[in-house]
Amino acid sequence: MPFTLHDLDANVTPTLERYCAIPALSPHFDPDWTTSGHLESALQLLADWVRSRLPEADVREERLEGRTPLLWVEVPAHGETSSDTVVLYGHFDKQPPLGEWSEGLAPFTPVRRGNRLYARGAVDDGYATFAAVSALEEVRRSGGTHPRCVLLIEGSEESGSPDLEAYLDALAERIGRIDLMICLDSGALSYDRLWVTSSLRGLVNVDITVRVLERAQHSGTASGVVPSSFRIIRQLLDRVEDATSGEVLLPEAHCAVPDWVESATRGVAEEFGDVVAQEMPVVEGLELMGRDGADRLVRRTWKPALSVIGLAGAPEPRQAGNVLRTSTTVTLSLRLPPLADARAAGEALVRVLSVDPPSGAEVEVTITSAASGWAARELPEDLRRILDEASRDSFGGPLALTGEGGTIPFLFQLGQRFPETPFIATGVLGPESNAHGIDEMLNLEATVNLINALAHLLSHSGGAQ
Repeated sequence: MPFTLHDLDANVTPTLERYCAIPALSPHFDPDWTTSGHLESALQLLADWVRSRLPEADVREERLEGRTPLLWVEVPAHGETSSDTVVLYGHFDKQPPLGEWSEGLAPFTPVRRGNRLYARGAVDDGYATFAAVSALEEVRRSGGTHPRCVLLIEGSEESGSPDLEAYLDALAERIGRIDLMICLDSGALSYDRLWVTSSLRGLVNVDITVRVLERAQHSGTASGVVPSSFRIIRQLLDRVEDATSGEVLLPEAHCAVPDWVESATRGVAEEFGDVVAQEMPVVEGLELMGRDGADRLVRRTWKPALSVIGLAGAPEPRQAGNVLRTSTTVTLSLRLPPLADARAAGEALVRVLSVDPPSGAEVEVTITSAASGWAARELPEDLRRILDEASRDSFGGPLALTGEGGTIPFLFQLGQRFPETPFIATGVLGPESNAHGIDEMLNLEATVNLINALAHLLSHSGGAQ
């Protein structure tokens, strides 16, 4: 009998819901995280739960000076003579609420509706620790074997994983050689099979502040004479993006799209239709970018895109007076294709936005985060076969691979350190999961299937690399 929804409800869901109730915001969103204690509370909750489930594991709350904490779990091999080590990754820091959630839902008040759990951090990435441990328990319960496993659950992923490298250095000797990496923080295009991520986009975030006045002035006096800071922001954005087509104009933000990507996206579109369009809650009549479903998949995974994700310096509309404001600040998110160099793209972005300011305005540009993307190398044939078996046995459908539009800095960092190690990035951030948005949702049935797939993989992974 495989792991079931009843097992999840009995052993996981109560503690998962307690985790969801903790506002453990990532440091980028909670500068006072050291005093608020929310990250520490989440860490302690997870550590205590793991100890209760795997008493033989070495569970430690790792702390480095000035860094967010990290959960270390080392589980010795079980019935296994292989010397392999499998590392499983997740994170416990969270995004902020974003805005008003739907009626009856709130970011830090978990709500169960059928087989859906709504709360911030449920699917991104609170379930990861629980899924990894439950999979190991399932292997042992069913009489199987598994190699030595190490769980690395970090506390700064939503801030770009600035602390992970320091921990990898500090724990390198204890980790040892890594034979397989499993990242439990990725997405799925459907819930009927196991999806493995083949690529991730990179990211550069910048803040631009344009100042035109020392003091705000009545618009009847200053408008038409003093250029609006917002208009200058518009001019600067036109240097980066074609406002009509959405094309990013920086050469450093592009890379060639491999032929296999074009072919794979056509295959996904033929089987699943226009999946990108289907999952977007757009207003009626909105015309999407891209020629068709396959093109939209390529645009989301292998093309750069610019978004304005933050705005400061302007009052709420109800409080807006006839005033020419002193300044405007916008936060830009530039998504980069997997093989683009984030450092080069960031430098180009700052240069283009800073040079020759329109109307001689004061312009300040600051990079707040940057991370290169990642493209997986081809999976070994034996490992791919095991993953396909896991998918068919647990989900009922064949293994599927797809690129993701998001960024997981961890994969790039580890890919640089362990270029020969196979990487499996998977997860249950599927349709309507709303990661980073309002009404974040964890599909509990898909989580159960993923746990069974992980159990199959871990019990067959020795020597498959």
